[in-house]
Amino acid sequence: MRVQQMRAIAAGIGLCGILTMLAAAPAAADTSPFVGRWQWNRAASTLPPGEPVPAELMAEFSRVDTAHVRWKIVITDAQGQQRVERFDTPANGEPYPVNSTTTAAFRLGPNSLEGTFTGPGGETDTLNCTVSADQRRMTCNGALTGSDGKTVRYVDVYDRR
Repeated sequence: MRVQQMRAIAAGIGLCGILTMLAAAPAAADTSPFVGRWQWNRAASTLPPGEPVPAELMAEFSRVDTAHVRWKIVITDAQGQQRVERFDTPANGEPYPVNSTTTAAFRLGPNSLEGTFTGPGGETDTLNCTVSADQRRMTCNGALTGSDGKTVRYVDVYDRR
């Protein structure tokens, strides 16, 4: 799996986990202000060296509750080609397959989410995401570690749309 695909999955899953954590608050999940669209903020984000820059990345969440999070990611590349990935993931901290070659596991904190994603070659993407106090921006600090043991860091920032 290419790094960009793994990061896209990680970003969506990371966002999913944060929304799940916040939806577990006293408000009902169906009234959560986090259900909806999140747009990747290219200017505020830092990609790993050499990674292709998507023209656009949008995450849309249709269900956020303590049992499941259902969402899709739409990635548009520099040539205008779109790829849509859909997910329906349990939100219980256990590692789950997100496709035939990638698994994800989450650990929720009081104000953050840590996620670890493992790809087919043993590469991992570890991230820690937090939501701003006004709940309009999410920042995910990540580290990609290849099967060769080399690690590169990145920051993905999302704005609510």
